Amino acid sequence: MEKRTFWERVDNIVNTAINDKIFPGAVLLVGNLSGVIYEKVYGTLDGVTPIQLATLYDLASITKVVATTTAVMRLFEEGKLTLNDNVGLFLDVPDEKGKVTIFELLTHTSGIQPYSDLWRILRGEQLKSEIIRIQPTCRGKMQYSCLNFVTLMAIVEQITRENFDDYVHNLLNLPDTSFRPKDIQRCAPTSEREGKRLRGEPDDELAYYMGGVSGNAGLFSTARDIHTFVIRLLNGEYVTKNVVRLFTETLVPDPSDPNTKRHLGWMAPVKGGSSGDFGNDRMFGHTGFTGTSLWITPEGLHVILLTNKGFYDRWDQRIQRIRMLVHNVIFANLM
Repeated sequence: MEKRTFWERVDNIVNTAINDKIFPGAVLLVGNLSGVIYEKVYGTLDGVTPIQLATLYDLASITKVVATTTAVMRLFEEGKLTLNDNVGLFLDVPDEKGKVTIFELLTHTSGIQPYSDLWRILRGEQLKSEIIRIQPTCRGKMQYSCLNFVTLMAIVEQITRENFDDYVHNLLNLPDTSFRPKDIQRCAPTSEREGKRLRGEPDDELAYYMGGVSGNAGLFSTARDIHTFVIRLLNGEYVTKNVVRLFTETLVPDPSDPNTKRHLGWMAPVKGGSSGDFGNDRMFGHTGFTGTSLWITPEGLHVILLTNKGFYDRWDQRIQRIRMLVHNVIFANLM
């Protein structure tokens, strides 16, 4: 099979999704440790304006791994926290929350509720403070929670004595990756909120109402920057390769569903999940509610798909099948 043929198949999957109004446009980048293998833009930002390679996308929950988990890894390597440390060692929170460990936050086994609608009545630091105080209700149960990563952000700020966005910006050192991007015209618009189209502001409510910065969402980036991030991470430039292996090879099964597993901070593939049918325990990655995804093999092959599917319908689940189709074709030919 000619490589040109399977890339045409990938293109057809993405273009069909655009025609079906799952998202107006996308950027796909496939790379390995040697560089970019395939890079392409599709469609438009908003039905009119063409996508560019330099388009900034709201990463949504990919923030959890690129920003928050990387920050925790760095502090772990520097000897400023351990996976067994309790939240109460760093933050003034009620007893039960104080007993939750860094490990439980990273693996979503803290038992803290998945989300909170406190954003409806609180703003800024007050919203963050109240989110951090929310108690676990089923510790040990694997329950994906954005609140775990808001708490991790607060711990990073407490240890570093820096604002989270400043610390992450200096740590990542990527030219087009930041919270609250300044070049709004380069940003792909997402959903509508309070009568306006979001552009350069987080689609996620908690990140939005906390002022644009959160440990669970809010980071903006380009496909090229994420590609650079992956190479640096795997080459041991952010933390040692031993730390990378610990965080990306540790597998924590869900007690109620052994087929569901997590790495530390990172997702592990699951059957029927976004990484497709070639997903295995050695791979790691994450997805974002805005229609973004990143999957990486330990050898360095990585697939970055950035879309703004929230432009049409925030809750459209068809993106999941598109991700699976794209990854199946790519991994069938490159793994």
